[in-house]
Amino acid sequence: MPRLRGNRARHFEYRFRMPRLESLTRLSVAALAATAVMVGAAHPQSPSPSQSPALPATPLTYGFLAATFAPDGTFTITGSGWPKLAGKFVTANNEIELSLTSPMNGCADNGKYRYQVTGKQVTFVLVTDTCAPRRMMLADSTWLPAGEKPVIPARKIVRSSATGVRALPAAAPVKGSWPSFRGREASGVADGQALPDEWNVEKRQNILWTTAVPGLAHSSPVVWGDSVFLATAVSSKGNATFKPGLYGDGDASDDRSTQKWQLLAIDKKTGSIRWQKTAVEGVPIDKRHIKSTYASATPATDGQLVVASFGSMGVYAFDVAGNFRWKVDYGQAHLGAYDLPAFEWGPASSPIIWNNLVIVQVDTHTDSFLLAVNKNTGATVWKTEREELPSWGTPTVATTPAGPVLVTNASHFVRAYDPRTGKELWRIGKSSKITAPTPIFADGLVVVASGRAPERPIFVVKPDAHGDLTLPDGETSNAGIVWSKTGRGSYMPTPLAYRGLLYVLANNGVLDAYEFATGKEVYRQRLPVIGSGYSASPVAADGKIYLSSEDGDMLVVAAGPEFKVISTNPMSDMLMATPALSDGVMYVRSSRSLIAIGKK
Repeated sequence: MPRLRGNRARHFEYRFRMPRLESLTRLSVAALAATAVMVGAAHPQSPSPSQSPALPATPLTYGFLAATFAPDGTFTITGSGWPKLAGKFVTANNEIELSLTSPMNGCADNGKYRYQVTGKQVTFVLVTDTCAPRRMMLADSTWLPAGEKPVIPARKIVRSSATGVRALPAAAPVKGSWPSFRGREASGVADGQALPDEWNVEKRQNILWTTAVPGLAHSSPVVWGDSVFLATAVSSKGNATFKPGLYGDGDASDDRSTQKWQLLAIDKKTGSIRWQKTAVEGVPIDKRHIKSTYASATPATDGQLVVASFGSMGVYAFDVAGNFRWKVDYGQAHLGAYDLPAFEWGPASSPIIWNNLVIVQVDTHTDSFLLAVNKNTGATVWKTEREELPSWGTPTVATTPAGPVLVTNASHFVRAYDPRTGKELWRIGKSSKITAPTPIFADGLVVVASGRAPERPIFVVKPDAHGDLTLPDGETSNAGIVWSKTGRGSYMPTPLAYRGLLYVLANNGVLDAYEFATGKEVYRQRLPVIGSGYSASPVAADGKIYLSSEDGDMLVVAAGPEFKVISTNPMSDMLMATPALSDGVMYVRSSRSLIAIGKK
Protein backbone atom coordinates (compact mmCIF):
# COMPACT_ATOMS: atom_id res chain seq x y z
CA MET A 1 0.00 0.00 0.00
CA PRO A 2 1.42 3.43 -0.85
CA ARG A 3 2.58 5.27 2.23
CA LEU A 4 0.43 8.18 3.38
CA ARG A 5 1.80 11.40 4.80
CA GLY A 6 1.11 13.74 7.68
CA ASN A 7 -1.79 13.29 10.06
CA ARG A 8 -3.37 10.58 7.96
CA ALA A 9 -0.15 8.57 8.01
CA ARG A 10 -0.10 8.73 11.79
CA HIS A 11 -3.73 7.69 11.89
CA PHE A 12 -3.00 4.68 9.69
CA GLU A 13 -0.03 3.81 11.92
CA TYR A 14 -2.30 3.51 14.94
CA ARG A 15 -5.09 1.91 12.98
CA PHE A 16 -3.23 -0.96 11.42
CA ARG A 17 -0.25 -1.79 13.60
CA MET A 18 -1.79 -5.08 14.66
CA PRO A 19 -1.29 -6.97 17.81
CA ARG A 20 0.75 -10.42 18.09
CA LEU A 21 -1.30 -10.49 18.31
CA GLU A 22 1.95 -10.24 20.75
CA SER A 23 1.61 -11.34 20.37
CA LEU A 24 -0.15 -9.08 18.40
CA THR A 25 0.36 -10.54 18.37
CA ARG A 26 -0.57 -8.99 16.89
CA LEU A 27 -1.59 -8.88 14.52
CA SER A 28 -4.33 -10.60 10.06
CA VAL A 29 -7.83 -11.51 10.47
CA ALA A 30 -11.07 -12.81 9.06
CA ALA A 31 -13.74 -10.31 8.30
CA LEU A 32 -16.54 -9.83 5.89
CA ALA A 33 -18.99 -12.47 5.00
CA ALA A 34 -21.42 -11.82 7.77
CA THR A 35 -20.89 -8.11 7.71
CA ALA A 36 -22.78 -8.55 4.52
CA VAL A 37 -24.72 -5.46 4.72
CA MET A 38 -27.93 -4.49 3.16
CA VAL A 39 -28.51 -1.36 1.31
CA GLY A 40 -31.50 0.95 0.91
CA ALA A 41 -33.93 1.69 -1.88
CA ALA A 42 -32.76 1.69 -5.49
CA HIS A 43 -32.94 4.60 -7.89
CA PRO A 44 -36.44 5.24 -9.17
CA GLN A 45 -35.78 3.80 -12.64
CA SER A 46 -35.03 0.08 -12.82
CA PRO A 47 -32.32 -0.86 -15.30
CA SER A 48 -32.96 -3.04 -18.31
CA PRO A 49 -31.26 -6.48 -18.35
CA SER A 50 -28.47 -5.09 -20.57
CA GLN A 51 -27.68 -2.25 -18.17
CA SER A 52 -25.74 -2.24 -14.95
CA PRO A 53 -28.00 -2.31 -11.89
CA ALA A 54 -28.72 1.07 -10.37
CA LEU A 55 -27.00 1.86 -7.10
CA PRO A 56 -29.26 2.75 -4.18
CA ALA A 57 -29.73 6.48 -3.70
CA THR A 58 -30.14 6.22 0.07
CA PRO A 59 -27.16 6.59 2.44
CA LEU A 60 -25.18 3.38 2.89
CA THR A 61 -22.91 2.20 5.68
CA TYR A 62 -20.02 -0.24 5.93
CA GLY A 63 -18.15 -0.60 9.19
CA PHE A 64 -17.67 2.96 10.45
CA LEU A 65 -17.96 4.45 6.94
CA ALA A 66 -20.91 6.15 5.20
CA ALA A 67 -21.46 6.62 1.45
CA THR A 68 -24.01 8.17 -0.88
CA PHE A 69 -24.29 7.47 -4.61
CA ALA A 70 -26.68 10.11 -5.95
CA PRO A 71 -28.83 9.73 -9.09
CA ASP A 72 -26.95 12.64 -10.70
CA GLY A 73 -23.74 10.57 -10.75
CA THR A 74 -22.00 12.16 -7.75
CA PHE A 75 -20.78 10.31 -4.66
CA THR A 76 -19.34 10.97 -1.21
CA ILE A 77 -17.63 8.58 1.21
CA THR A 78 -16.88 9.71 4.77
CA GLY A 79 -15.77 8.23 8.08
CA SER A 80 -14.31 9.39 11.36
CA GLY A 81 -10.55 9.71 10.93
CA TRP A 82 -10.78 9.20 7.17
CA PRO A 83 -10.41 11.78 4.41
CA LYS A 84 -13.69 12.77 2.81
CA LEU A 85 -13.91 11.46 -0.76
CA ALA A 86 -16.23 13.27 -3.18
CA GLY A 87 -16.51 13.06 -6.93
CA LYS A 88 -18.33 11.50 -9.86
CA PHE A 89 -19.11 7.95 -10.90
CA VAL A 90 -20.35 6.13 -13.96
CA THR A 91 -21.55 2.53 -14.25
CA ALA A 92 -21.36 0.10 -17.15
CA ASN A 93 -21.22 -3.69 -17.44
CA ASN A 94 -21.55 -4.13 -13.69
CA GLU A 95 -18.52 -1.94 -13.08
CA ILE A 96 -18.33 1.46 -11.43
CA GLU A 97 -15.64 4.00 -12.26
CA LEU A 98 -15.00 6.75 -9.72
CA SER A 99 -13.11 10.04 -10.05
CA LEU A 100 -12.40 12.58 -7.33
CA THR A 101 -13.41 16.22 -7.66
CA SER A 102 -10.32 17.31 -5.71
CA PRO A 103 -7.77 14.50 -6.01
CA MET A 104 -5.37 14.09 -3.09
CA ASN A 105 -1.81 12.86 -3.42
CA GLY A 106 -1.77 9.51 -5.21
CA CYS A 107 -5.44 9.69 -6.20
CA ALA A 108 -5.38 11.44 -9.58
CA ASP A 109 -6.35 8.29 -11.49
CA ASN A 110 -9.85 6.87 -11.55
CA GLY A 111 -10.72 3.70 -9.66
CA LYS A 112 -12.71 0.77 -11.02
CA TYR A 113 -14.73 -1.83 -9.08
CA ARG A 114 -17.12 -4.59 -9.98
CA TYR A 115 -20.30 -4.20 -8.01
CA GLN A 116 -23.41 -6.21 -7.33
CA VAL A 117 -26.81 -5.20 -5.98
CA THR A 118 -28.63 -8.08 -4.32
CA GLY A 119 -31.87 -6.92 -2.78
CA LYS A 120 -30.72 -4.16 -0.43
CA GLN A 121 -27.15 -5.38 -0.34
CA VAL A 122 -24.35 -3.79 -2.38
CA THR A 123 -20.86 -5.26 -2.70
CA PHE A 124 -17.73 -3.85 -4.37
CA VAL A 125 -14.77 -5.89 -5.64
CA LEU A 126 -11.56 -4.20 -6.71
CA VAL A 127 -10.68 -4.10 -10.41
CA THR A 128 -7.99 -1.43 -10.30
CA ASP A 129 -7.37 1.58 -8.04
CA THR A 130 -4.09 3.30 -7.18
CA CYS A 131 -5.78 5.60 -4.63
CA ALA A 132 -5.00 3.95 -1.27
CA PRO A 133 -7.77 5.52 0.87
CA ARG A 134 -10.45 4.83 -1.75
CA ARG A 135 -9.21 1.29 -2.26
CA MET A 136 -9.23 0.61 1.47
CA MET A 137 -12.76 1.98 1.80
CA LEU A 138 -14.27 0.08 -1.13
CA ALA A 139 -12.29 -3.08 -1.95
CA ASP A 140 -14.19 -6.23 -0.95
CA SER A 141 -16.72 -4.16 0.95
CA THR A 142 -20.40 -4.88 1.51
CA TRP A 143 -22.79 -2.03 2.33
CA LEU A 144 -26.26 -1.70 3.83
CA PRO A 145 -28.67 1.17 4.42
CA ALA A 146 -27.83 3.49 7.31
CA GLY A 147 -29.39 2.17 10.49
CA GLU A 148 -29.90 -1.39 9.26
CA LYS A 149 -28.05 -4.33 10.76
CA PRO A 150 -27.05 -7.48 8.93
CA VAL A 151 -28.89 -10.71 9.59
CA ILE A 152 -26.46 -12.91 11.47
CA PRO A 153 -27.04 -16.66 11.24
CA ALA A 154 -27.06 -18.62 14.47
CA ARG A 155 -23.60 -19.90 15.32
CA LYS A 156 -23.22 -23.64 15.77
CA ILE A 157 -20.68 -25.13 18.14
CA VAL A 158 -19.66 -28.56 16.85
CA ARG A 159 -17.67 -30.96 19.00
CA SER A 160 -15.84 -34.10 17.96
CA SER A 161 -13.72 -36.41 20.06
CA ALA A 162 -11.45 -39.41 19.83
CA THR A 163 -12.92 -42.87 20.24
CA GLY A 164 -11.87 -45.20 23.00
CA VAL A 165 -10.17 -42.44 24.97
CA ARG A 166 -8.32 -43.47 28.10
CA ALA A 167 -8.13 -41.47 31.29
CA LEU A 168 -5.90 -38.42 31.15
CA PRO A 169 -2.34 -38.96 32.37
CA ALA A 170 -1.43 -37.71 35.83
CA ALA A 171 0.02 -34.20 35.83
CA ALA A 172 3.63 -33.63 36.77
CA PRO A 173 4.23 -31.37 39.80
CA VAL A 174 3.21 -27.79 39.19
CA LYS A 175 6.63 -26.45 40.22
CA GLY A 176 8.33 -24.62 37.36
CA SER A 177 5.22 -24.52 35.19
CA TRP A 178 4.42 -21.67 32.80
CA PRO A 179 1.00 -22.91 31.72
CA SER A 180 -0.33 -20.28 29.33
CA PHE A 181 0.47 -16.97 27.68
CA ARG A 182 2.67 -14.95 30.10
CA GLY A 183 2.47 -17.66 32.76
CA ARG A 184 0.10 -17.83 35.70
CA GLU A 185 -2.54 -15.08 35.70
CA ALA A 186 -0.57 -13.59 32.78
CA SER A 187 1.82 -12.07 35.32
CA GLY A 188 5.01 -12.64 33.31
CA VAL A 189 6.96 -13.05 36.58
CA ALA A 190 8.96 -16.01 37.89
CA ASP A 191 11.59 -15.21 40.49
CA GLY A 192 14.30 -17.65 41.52
CA GLN A 193 15.64 -18.28 37.99
CA ALA A 194 19.26 -17.07 38.37
CA LEU A 195 19.46 -16.38 34.65
CA PRO A 196 22.65 -15.05 33.08
CA ASP A 197 22.89 -11.36 32.26
CA GLU A 198 24.62 -12.00 28.95
CA TRP A 199 24.31 -14.61 26.21
CA ASN A 200 25.01 -14.93 22.51
CA VAL A 201 23.37 -17.41 20.15
CA GLU A 202 26.08 -17.42 17.49
CA LYS A 203 28.87 -17.85 20.04
CA ARG A 204 26.77 -20.34 22.08
CA GLN A 205 27.42 -18.28 25.19
CA ASN A 206 24.93 -19.40 27.88
CA ILE A 207 22.85 -21.15 25.23
CA LEU A 208 21.84 -24.58 26.52
CA TRP A 209 20.32 -25.75 23.26
CA THR A 210 18.61 -24.54 20.09
CA THR A 211 15.92 -26.53 18.30
CA ALA A 212 14.66 -25.70 14.83
CA VAL A 213 10.86 -25.28 14.78
CA PRO A 214 8.99 -25.85 11.50
CA GLY A 215 6.48 -23.37 10.15
CA LEU A 216 5.68 -19.77 10.88
CA ALA A 217 4.12 -18.71 14.20
CA HIS A 218 4.13 -15.99 16.84
CA SER A 219 2.71 -18.45 19.38
CA SER A 220 4.67 -18.35 22.64
CA PRO A 221 6.07 -21.41 24.46
CA VAL A 222 4.36 -22.87 27.54
CA VAL A 223 5.92 -25.26 30.04
CA TRP A 224 4.78 -28.03 32.37
CA GLY A 225 6.93 -30.70 33.95
CA ASP A 226 9.81 -31.52 31.64
CA SER A 227 8.10 -30.45 28.41
CA VAL A 228 7.82 -27.22 26.44
CA PHE A 229 4.77 -27.01 24.18
CA LEU A 230 4.56 -24.96 21.00
CA ALA A 231 1.97 -24.34 18.28
CA THR A 232 2.89 -23.66 14.67
CA ALA A 233 1.47 -23.44 11.14
CA VAL A 234 3.53 -25.07 8.41
CA SER A 235 2.79 -23.56 5.01
CA SER A 236 3.03 -25.52 1.79
CA LYS A 237 4.42 -22.26 0.41
CA GLY A 238 8.06 -22.70 1.30
CA ASN A 239 8.90 -19.00 1.58
CA ALA A 240 6.01 -17.94 3.84
CA THR A 241 6.99 -14.83 5.79
CA PHE A 242 5.59 -11.97 7.84
CA LYS A 243 6.45 -8.28 7.76
CA PRO A 244 7.88 -6.88 11.02
CA GLY A 245 8.25 -3.23 11.87
CA LEU A 246 6.52 0.00 12.78
CA TYR A 247 4.24 0.77 9.87
CA GLY A 248 0.63 1.50 9.07
CA ASP A 249 -0.31 -1.06 6.43
CA GLY A 250 -3.41 -3.08 7.24
CA ASP A 251 -3.11 -5.56 4.40
CA ALA A 252 -3.60 -9.29 4.70
CA SER A 253 -0.88 -11.73 3.66
CA ASP A 254 -1.14 -13.26 0.20
CA ASP A 255 -0.26 -16.68 1.61
CA ARG A 256 -3.49 -18.64 1.12
CA SER A 257 -1.70 -21.96 0.62
CA THR A 258 -2.47 -25.20 2.40
CA GLN A 259 -1.23 -25.21 5.99
CA LYS A 260 -0.55 -27.83 8.63
CA TRP A 261 -1.49 -26.58 12.09
CA GLN A 262 0.66 -28.48 14.55
CA LEU A 263 1.43 -28.92 18.24
CA LEU A 264 4.93 -29.87 19.39
CA ALA A 265 6.26 -31.18 22.70
CA ILE A 266 9.95 -30.50 23.28
CA ASP A 267 12.14 -31.92 26.05
CA LYS A 268 13.00 -28.87 28.10
CA LYS A 269 16.38 -30.25 29.18
CA THR A 270 17.72 -31.45 25.81
CA GLY A 271 15.65 -29.64 23.17
CA SER A 272 14.71 -32.89 21.43
CA ILE A 273 11.23 -33.04 19.90
CA ARG A 274 9.19 -35.61 21.83
CA TRP A 275 6.18 -35.50 19.58
CA GLN A 276 4.80 -33.42 16.74
CA LYS A 277 1.10 -33.73 15.91
CA THR A 278 -0.91 -32.21 13.09
CA ALA A 279 -4.21 -30.95 14.43
CA VAL A 280 -5.65 -29.98 11.04
CA GLU A 281 -4.49 -29.54 7.46
CA GLY A 282 -6.12 -27.44 4.78
CA VAL A 283 -6.57 -24.06 3.14
CA PRO A 284 -6.99 -21.36 5.81
CA ILE A 285 -10.53 -20.15 6.39
CA ASP A 286 -9.13 -16.93 7.87
CA LYS A 287 -6.68 -14.60 6.24
CA ARG A 288 -3.87 -13.16 8.34
CA HIS A 289 -2.35 -9.74 8.73
CA ILE A 290 1.00 -9.33 6.97
CA LYS A 291 2.63 -8.97 10.40
CA SER A 292 0.83 -11.94 11.92
CA THR A 293 0.87 -15.71 11.31
CA TYR A 294 -1.63 -18.53 11.07
CA ALA A 295 -0.58 -19.66 14.56
CA SER A 296 -0.35 -16.53 16.71
CA ALA A 297 -2.34 -17.88 19.68
CA THR A 298 -0.36 -19.51 22.50
CA PRO A 299 -1.41 -22.99 23.69
CA ALA A 300 -2.39 -23.70 27.29
CA THR A 301 -1.67 -26.72 29.49
CA ASP A 302 -2.48 -27.98 32.97
CA GLY A 303 -0.02 -30.87 32.90
CA GLN A 304 -2.65 -33.28 31.60
CA LEU A 305 -4.02 -31.55 28.54
CA VAL A 306 -2.55 -29.22 25.91
CA VAL A 307 -5.07 -27.00 24.11
CA ALA A 308 -4.41 -24.91 20.99
CA SER A 309 -6.74 -22.49 19.25
CA PHE A 310 -6.39 -21.98 15.51
CA GLY A 311 -9.29 -19.58 15.03
CA SER A 312 -11.78 -20.64 12.40
CA MET A 313 -9.87 -23.92 11.96
CA GLY A 314 -10.95 -25.01 15.45
CA VAL A 315 -9.81 -25.54 19.04
CA TYR A 316 -7.86 -28.77 19.58
CA ALA A 317 -6.97 -30.72 22.71
CA PHE A 318 -4.23 -33.33 23.04
CA ASP A 319 -3.03 -35.02 26.19
CA VAL A 320 0.58 -34.37 27.22
CA ALA A 321 1.57 -37.68 25.63
CA GLY A 322 0.41 -36.39 22.23
CA ASN A 323 -2.90 -38.25 21.93
CA PHE A 324 -5.79 -36.39 20.31
CA ARG A 325 -8.69 -35.89 22.72
CA TRP A 326 -11.24 -33.54 21.18
CA LYS A 327 -11.93 -30.67 18.79
CA VAL A 328 -14.39 -27.79 19.05
CA ASP A 329 -15.38 -26.04 15.82
CA TYR A 330 -17.17 -22.72 16.38
CA GLY A 331 -17.25 -21.77 12.69
CA GLN A 332 -15.74 -18.80 10.95
CA ALA A 333 -14.66 -15.86 13.08
CA HIS A 334 -14.66 -12.55 11.21
CA LEU A 335 -11.85 -10.46 12.65
CA GLY A 336 -10.37 -7.33 11.13
CA ALA A 337 -10.02 -3.59 11.32
CA TYR A 338 -12.88 -2.24 13.42
CA ASP A 339 -13.98 0.15 10.66
CA LEU A 340 -12.93 -1.97 7.66
CA PRO A 341 -14.30 -5.49 8.09
CA ALA A 342 -12.79 -6.64 4.77
CA PHE A 343 -9.27 -6.16 6.16
CA GLU A 344 -8.79 -9.63 7.58
CA TRP A 345 -6.20 -9.87 10.32
CA GLY A 346 -6.67 -13.36 11.77
CA PRO A 347 -7.00 -14.53 15.39
CA ALA A 348 -4.47 -14.22 18.22
CA SER A 349 -6.46 -14.63 21.45
CA SER A 350 -5.14 -17.67 23.32
CA PRO A 351 -7.12 -20.29 25.24
CA ILE A 352 -6.77 -20.72 28.99
CA ILE A 353 -7.46 -23.69 31.25
CA TRP A 354 -9.11 -22.98 34.58
CA ASN A 355 -10.17 -25.82 36.88
CA ASN A 356 -11.95 -28.21 34.52
CA LEU A 357 -12.80 -25.58 31.91
CA VAL A 358 -11.14 -24.50 28.69
CA ILE A 359 -12.12 -20.88 28.04
CA VAL A 360 -11.77 -19.02 24.74
CA GLN A 361 -12.62 -15.42 23.84
CA VAL A 362 -14.02 -14.97 20.34
CA ASP A 363 -14.77 -11.33 19.48
CA THR A 364 -15.74 -10.77 15.85
CA HIS A 365 -17.42 -8.36 13.45
CA THR A 366 -20.63 -10.39 13.63
CA ASP A 367 -21.30 -12.24 16.87
CA SER A 368 -18.88 -12.11 19.80
CA PHE A 369 -18.85 -14.56 22.68
CA LEU A 370 -16.97 -16.28 25.48
CA LEU A 371 -17.04 -20.06 25.39
CA ALA A 372 -16.24 -22.45 28.24
CA VAL A 373 -16.03 -26.16 27.47
CA ASN A 374 -15.37 -29.20 29.61
CA LYS A 375 -11.65 -29.92 29.74
CA ASN A 376 -12.13 -33.67 29.44
CA THR A 377 -14.71 -33.80 26.66
CA GLY A 378 -14.93 -30.43 24.89
CA ALA A 379 -18.66 -30.25 25.67
CA THR A 380 -20.03 -26.72 26.11
CA VAL A 381 -20.49 -25.73 29.77
CA TRP A 382 -21.52 -22.13 29.14
CA LYS A 383 -21.51 -19.59 26.33
CA THR A 384 -21.93 -15.86 26.95
CA GLU A 385 -22.82 -13.50 24.11
CA ARG A 386 -21.01 -10.17 23.86
CA GLU A 387 -21.66 -7.13 21.70
CA GLU A 388 -18.08 -6.37 20.73
CA LEU A 389 -15.64 -5.45 18.00
CA PRO A 390 -12.83 -7.87 17.11
CA SER A 391 -10.19 -8.24 19.81
CA TRP A 392 -6.93 -10.15 20.22
CA GLY A 393 -6.19 -10.27 23.95
CA THR A 394 -6.28 -13.46 26.01
CA PRO A 395 -8.73 -13.74 28.94
CA THR A 396 -7.31 -14.03 32.46
CA VAL A 397 -8.78 -15.60 35.59
CA ALA A 398 -7.79 -13.79 38.79
CA THR A 399 -7.97 -15.80 42.00
CA THR A 400 -9.26 -13.45 44.73
CA PRO A 401 -10.58 -13.83 48.29
CA ALA A 402 -14.02 -12.92 46.94
CA GLY A 403 -13.86 -15.70 44.35
CA PRO A 404 -12.50 -16.17 40.84
CA VAL A 405 -12.88 -13.36 38.30
CA LEU A 406 -12.50 -13.82 34.54
CA VAL A 407 -11.35 -10.56 32.90
CA THR A 408 -11.47 -9.79 29.17
CA ASN A 409 -10.06 -6.90 27.15
CA ALA A 410 -12.15 -5.54 24.28
CA SER A 411 -13.14 -2.34 22.51
CA HIS A 412 -16.62 -1.53 23.74
CA PHE A 413 -15.95 -2.68 27.30
CA VAL A 414 -13.35 -4.26 29.50
CA ARG A 415 -15.49 -6.88 31.24
CA ALA A 416 -15.26 -9.26 34.18
CA TYR A 417 -17.25 -12.49 34.56
CA ASP A 418 -17.74 -15.33 36.97
CA PRO A 419 -15.74 -18.09 35.21
CA ARG A 420 -17.99 -20.75 36.73
CA THR A 421 -21.11 -19.46 34.98
CA GLY A 422 -20.18 -16.78 32.45
CA LYS A 423 -22.26 -14.18 34.31
CA GLU A 424 -20.98 -10.62 33.90
CA LEU A 425 -19.74 -8.93 37.09
CA TRP A 426 -18.47 -5.52 35.94
CA ARG A 427 -17.54 -3.52 32.87
CA ILE A 428 -15.51 -0.44 31.91
CA GLY A 429 -16.12 1.62 28.77
CA LYS A 430 -13.95 4.11 26.86
CA SER A 431 -11.38 1.56 25.71
CA SER A 432 -9.48 1.58 22.41
CA LYS A 433 -11.07 0.49 19.15
CA ILE A 434 -8.29 -2.11 18.80
CA THR A 435 -7.32 -4.21 21.84
CA ALA A 436 -4.48 -6.74 21.99
CA PRO A 437 -2.82 -6.74 25.46
CA THR A 438 -3.92 -9.40 27.93
CA PRO A 439 -5.35 -8.46 31.36
CA ILE A 440 -2.96 -9.23 34.22
CA PHE A 441 -3.54 -9.82 37.92
CA ALA A 442 -0.92 -8.74 40.46
CA ASP A 443 -0.90 -7.59 44.09
CA GLY A 444 -4.65 -8.01 44.30
CA LEU A 445 -5.43 -5.73 41.33
CA VAL A 446 -6.31 -6.23 37.67
CA VAL A 447 -4.50 -4.23 34.98
CA VAL A 448 -5.93 -3.81 31.49
CA ALA A 449 -4.43 -1.65 28.73
CA SER A 450 -4.79 -1.02 25.03
CA GLY A 451 -2.85 1.20 22.70
CA ARG A 452 -4.79 2.55 19.76
CA ALA A 453 -5.08 6.33 19.77
CA PRO A 454 -6.74 8.45 20.87
CA GLU A 455 -7.89 6.52 23.95
CA ARG A 456 -4.87 4.32 24.76
CA PRO A 457 -6.13 3.61 28.31
CA ILE A 458 -4.61 1.91 31.33
CA PHE A 459 -7.09 0.72 33.96
CA VAL A 460 -6.06 -0.61 37.38
CA VAL A 461 -9.16 -2.21 38.86
CA LYS A 462 -10.35 -3.93 42.03
CA PRO A 463 -11.38 -7.41 40.84
CA ASP A 464 -14.34 -7.60 43.29
CA ALA A 465 -16.01 -4.50 41.81
CA HIS A 466 -19.58 -4.64 40.48
CA GLY A 467 -21.63 -2.95 37.78
CA ASP A 468 -20.69 -0.32 35.20
CA LEU A 469 -17.39 1.31 36.23
CA THR A 470 -17.08 3.57 33.18
CA LEU A 471 -15.44 6.83 34.21
CA PRO A 472 -17.11 10.16 33.45
CA ASP A 473 -15.04 12.59 31.40
CA GLY A 474 -12.28 14.15 33.48
CA GLU A 475 -12.26 11.49 36.19
CA THR A 476 -9.53 8.86 36.62
CA SER A 477 -10.81 6.72 39.50
CA ASN A 478 -13.96 5.57 41.29
CA ALA A 479 -15.04 2.90 43.76
CA GLY A 480 -13.86 0.11 41.46
CA ILE A 481 -11.02 1.74 39.49
CA VAL A 482 -7.97 2.50 41.62
CA TRP A 483 -6.35 4.64 38.94
CA SER A 484 -6.33 5.07 35.20
CA LYS A 485 -4.56 6.94 32.44
CA THR A 486 -5.32 7.82 28.86
CA GLY A 487 -2.75 8.09 26.09
CA ARG A 488 -0.32 5.70 27.81
CA GLY A 489 -1.62 2.19 27.04
CA SER A 490 0.43 -0.32 25.04
CA TYR A 491 -0.64 -1.50 21.60
CA MET A 492 0.77 -5.04 21.52
CA PRO A 493 2.90 -5.83 24.61
CA THR A 494 1.04 -6.77 27.79
CA PRO A 495 2.02 -4.62 30.82
CA LEU A 496 4.18 -6.01 33.61
CA ALA A 497 3.56 -5.46 37.35
CA TYR A 498 6.71 -6.21 39.33
CA ARG A 499 8.01 -5.24 42.75
CA GLY A 500 5.72 -2.29 43.27
CA LEU A 501 5.96 -0.82 39.76
CA LEU A 502 3.88 -1.17 36.62
CA TYR A 503 5.87 -1.26 33.37
CA VAL A 504 4.17 -0.45 30.07
CA LEU A 505 6.12 -1.07 26.86
CA ALA A 506 5.07 0.62 23.62
CA ASN A 507 5.71 -0.88 20.19
CA ASN A 508 8.04 2.02 19.42
CA GLY A 509 10.33 1.16 22.33
CA VAL A 510 9.13 3.69 24.93
CA LEU A 511 9.11 2.08 28.39
CA ASP A 512 6.98 3.71 31.10
CA ALA A 513 7.17 2.90 34.81
CA TYR A 514 4.46 3.84 37.34
CA GLU A 515 3.92 3.28 41.02
CA PHE A 516 1.57 0.34 40.96
CA ALA A 517 -0.48 1.47 43.94
CA THR A 518 -0.99 5.09 42.85
CA GLY A 519 -0.24 5.46 39.13
CA LYS A 520 2.42 8.10 39.78
CA GLU A 521 4.89 8.20 36.90
CA VAL A 522 8.36 7.02 37.90
CA TYR A 523 10.05 7.35 34.52
CA ARG A 524 9.45 7.42 30.78
CA GLN A 525 12.41 6.13 28.80
CA ARG A 526 13.06 5.37 25.16
CA LEU A 527 15.01 2.13 24.88
CA PRO A 528 18.48 2.32 23.28
CA VAL A 529 17.53 -0.36 20.74
CA ILE A 530 14.41 0.24 18.63
CA GLY A 531 14.77 -1.04 15.06
CA SER A 532 11.52 -2.67 13.95
CA GLY A 533 9.99 -2.17 17.39
CA TYR A 534 8.62 -4.42 20.13
CA SER A 535 5.71 -6.86 19.93
CA ALA A 536 6.61 -9.48 22.56
CA SER A 537 5.60 -8.80 26.14
CA PRO A 538 8.16 -8.17 28.88
CA VAL A 539 8.87 -10.84 31.50
CA ALA A 540 10.72 -10.51 34.82
CA ALA A 541 12.80 -12.53 37.24
CA ASP A 542 15.14 -11.75 40.14
CA GLY A 543 15.01 -7.98 39.81
CA LYS A 544 15.51 -7.92 36.03
CA ILE A 545 13.16 -7.29 33.11
CA TYR A 546 13.64 -8.98 29.74
CA LEU A 547 12.55 -7.12 26.59
CA SER A 548 12.53 -8.78 23.16
CA SER A 549 12.87 -6.59 20.06
CA GLU A 550 11.42 -7.70 16.75
CA ASP A 551 14.86 -7.46 15.15
CA GLY A 552 16.27 -10.07 17.54
CA ASP A 553 17.95 -8.21 20.42
CA MET A 554 17.00 -9.02 24.00
CA LEU A 555 17.54 -6.23 26.50
CA VAL A 556 18.03 -6.91 30.20
CA VAL A 557 16.82 -3.91 32.22
CA ALA A 558 17.10 -3.47 35.97
CA ALA A 559 13.76 -3.42 37.77
CA GLY A 560 13.23 -0.45 40.04
CA PRO A 561 12.76 3.32 40.00
CA GLU A 562 15.99 4.01 38.09
CA PHE A 563 16.15 2.98 34.44
CA LYS A 564 19.30 0.99 33.73
CA VAL A 565 20.16 -1.32 30.83
CA ILE A 566 22.24 -4.24 32.09
CA SER A 567 22.94 -5.87 28.73
CA THR A 568 21.82 -6.23 25.12
CA ASN A 569 21.96 -9.78 23.77
CA PRO A 570 21.76 -10.74 20.07
CA MET A 571 19.51 -13.69 19.20
CA SER A 572 20.34 -13.85 15.46
CA ASP A 573 16.67 -14.08 14.49
CA MET A 574 13.45 -12.09 14.74
CA LEU A 575 11.55 -12.20 18.03
CA MET A 576 7.76 -11.84 18.11
CA ALA A 577 6.76 -14.36 20.80
CA THR A 578 6.92 -13.81 24.55
CA PRO A 579 9.50 -15.90 26.48
CA ALA A 580 8.67 -18.51 29.11
CA LEU A 581 10.59 -18.92 32.39
CA SER A 582 11.04 -22.26 34.12
CA ASP A 583 13.57 -23.81 36.51
CA GLY A 584 16.46 -21.49 35.75
CA VAL A 585 15.94 -21.38 31.98
CA MET A 586 14.35 -18.82 29.68
CA TYR A 587 12.73 -20.39 26.62
CA VAL A 588 12.69 -17.98 23.69
CA ARG A 589 10.84 -18.68 20.49
CA SER A 590 12.37 -16.93 17.48
CA SER A 591 10.90 -17.01 13.99
CA ARG A 592 12.77 -20.25 13.25
CA SER A 593 13.82 -21.84 16.54
CA LEU A 594 13.21 -22.47 20.22
CA ILE A 595 16.24 -21.38 22.26
CA ALA A 596 17.01 -22.32 25.87
CA ILE A 597 18.99 -19.64 27.73
CA GLY A 598 20.60 -20.43 31.05
CA LYS A 599 23.87 -20.59 32.91
CA LYS A 600 25.99 -23.49 31.73
